[in-house]
Amino acid sequence: MSNTTIEFTRNYSDQSTNKGFQFEFFCDRCGNGHRTHFQANTLGTVSTLMDTANSVFGGLFGRAADLSERARSAAWERAHDAAFSEAVKEIRPLFAQCPNCSSWVCRKSCWNDQRGLCKNCAPDLGVTMSAAQSRKAVETAMENAAMSDEDKHIVSSGWQETLTATCPHCGAPQAAHTKFCSECGGKLQSEAHCTECGAKLPPGVKFCGECGHKVGG
Repeated sequence: MSNTTIEFTRNYSDQSTNKGFQFEFFCDRCGNGHRTHFQANTLGTVSTLMDTANSVFGGLFGRAADLSERARSAAWERAHDAAFSEAVKEIRPLFAQCPNCSSWVCRKSCWNDQRGLCKNCAPDLGVTMSAAQSRKAVETAMENAAMSDEDKHIVSSGWQETLTATCPHCGAPQAAHTKFCSECGGKLQSEAHCTECGAKLPPGVKFCGECGHKVGG
């Protein structure tokens, strides 16, 4: 086997058994995984046959199995390393290592081809701007919702009382809750009622706020 070092020694999960080898590699950025094809282990099959024979013949082959176990373990490790190297070759085209932060990321979602860096180091500007616009839209919607709640509070607390009145005699603007006009001295808060429905009418209105009847009509 080649003395070349093996990549991906951290971000993977070993799914291997005595029957074969299989590995799952993960992206350092998004965490998505890619699983390699299963590679059968002939050594594991031979070991299974030895274990079966040992149980059938009541330990007759026990000593031979013990002597072969150490050799089998070493052989399994060599087979495991070879299978891992093949798995790395299989998975390598799907990943890229960022030269800036050294993370292994998937090319599909987390690699910026134009910049030659992972998207943590070189975010996709289009996606970033779109996300920023969406956040701004959410903030605006929340502000509008808060303003709407405030408006509802004003309405429920009697917003009519905060409006500025006008004198029905001279038309001069007046402060709220004023009884007499500051310009002509005319009475502002007369006890007027709608002739149609009997509702109390604020000074200066032309139509009843309850039934819509024209005042003085």
